[in-house]
Amino acid sequence: MNAGSMKEHAQAENALSQTLKSLFAVSESYPQLQASNNFMDLQRNLTDAEDKIQAARRFYNGMVRDFNTKLQVFPTNLIAGTFGFVKREFYDAPEVVNEVPVVKF
Repeated sequence: MNAGSMKEHAQAENALSQTLKSLFAVSESYPQLQASNNFMDLQRNLTDAEDKIQAARRFYNGMVRDFNTKLQVFPTNLIAGTFGFVKREFYDAPEVVNEVPVVKF
């Protein structure tokens, strides 16, 4: 994945997060919807998905850190330079994405 596609992923995640926040804000106006077991399951599943995405971000950034460190250490720096390996960028999610949508019942 290159830096451009990482930015595209961040933008897509931001758009999804904003949409979910809007959905939950609208749902506050509908008490019957909030009392629905299906809606409560949806909220739990979305929270679980957000947690998994956060874990994947941490894992990715850890791998990038290790990769970038190895690029600077002898003898891998010689091999990396020969084969065109370059330093990778960390994934930084916008602050909006880091917030889990608040769901009130």
